Amino acid sequence: MRKGSTAMDYIDLQTLRLLKENARISASEISAHVKLSVSAVIERIRKLEQANIIKQYTIVVDHKNIGNDVTAFVTVSLEHPRYHDNFIEEINKNNQINECHYMTGDVDFILKIITKSINTLTENIDAIKSINGVSLTRTMVVLSTTKDDFTVIPDSV
Repeated sequence: MRKGSTAMDYIDLQTLRLLKENARISASEISAHVKLSVSAVIERIRKLEQANIIKQYTIVVDHKNIGNDVTAFVTVSLEHPRYHDNFIEEINKNNQINECHYMTGDVDFILKIITKSINTLTENIDAIKSINGVSLTRTMVVLSTTKDDFTVIPDSV
């Protein structure tokens, strides 16, 4: 498997599912599930990392348990494409903006903001509106979340 390659098999998918559930699972535990030797599992994981299929190992934080009670999506329209790079640069400076997606359709970007309160959401929206070139924002506050899956693994290869 070379960098950027997606030539995976069923065992790779099983391995990814196990790592998705618990990134700290040992190679020997994975080995028992996929019926391969520990060294074969380690080699497969290394190849998945080299192919950039596994980008990083991280944690999943329960935002409400650390005081971030408000999630909102904000659509943003820019006056002109020349403001694109500066907008991205400014958005990347804000740690409460969890996601930023460049879109087709009636808006240029959709942002996901996770923050402590409506007051801090308002501060974030004001900061976004003050970025040079922003012509319109629309905010949708999340009332509840029924699914929040951070990684999608294919059902089959």
